[in-house]
Amino acid sequence: MARIIGKRKQKKPVITLIGEGLTEQCYFKHIRTLYGYRYTLKPFFFGTTSLLEMDIKIKKVLEGGGIAICVFDTDVSQRVEAEKIKLEMLLRKYSNRRNVIFCDSLPSVEYWFLLHFQHTNKYFIDSNAVEKELKSFLSNYDKKTEFLEKEKWVRDLCADNKLEIAIQRAKGLGTTGASNSNIYKAFEKFRE
Repeated sequence: MARIIGKRKQKKPVITLIGEGLTEQCYFKHIRTLYGYRYTLKPFFFGTTSLLEMDIKIKKVLEGGGIAICVFDTDVSQRVEAEKIKLEMLLRKYSNRRNVIFCDSLPSVEYWFLLHFQHTNKYFIDSNAVEKELKSFLSNYDKKTEFLEKEKWVRDLCADNKLEIAIQRAKGLGTTGASNSNIYKAFEKFRE
C-alpha cells in the first residue's frame, strides 16, 4: 500500500525589524504586545545604526529567508551630502526586493507619532522641534529609558483609533512634503 504524502504548508517568512534606537525599539515592542502582531524584535537589530550597519543587518535577515523592515530617521541624510549618497545607494540596492521595506521618517520617528494627533507635513528644523509639538498632545513624552519602557505612552498614542488615523495621514501626505513618514508600510506588512 502506497503512503499518502500530504502537502506541507509553507512557512511564512519571519519579519525582523531593524532600527536606529531605543525609541523605535520600545515603540514596536509595545505595538507588538498591544496588537498581537508577529515579528522579531531583537536588541541586536537596534541601536545607533549607520547605513553600512543597516545593510549588514538586512543581509543577515535575507540570508535567513526573512523580511527586513528598516525603521530610521532621514534628518541627517538631508543635511549631510555623504549620508544622502549612502542612503540613495542603499535604497537603490534593495529597490526591487519585496522582502526589504524602508520605513523612514523625516525628520524623525516623532513625526510619525505626531501624525496620530495632527494632519501636517510642515517643515520641522529637527527632531527637537517635532518633539516640542508632540508634547502639546502627549505632554509626558520623553526619550529617556524609564518613560519609553512603559507601555502606557504607546497605548495613549494609539487610543481612539489614532493609529489608523496616522496610517491614513502618512499615506495621504506621501513623501513630497517637508516632513514625511513611511512607517505605515510596516503596519501594512504586519497585517498581510
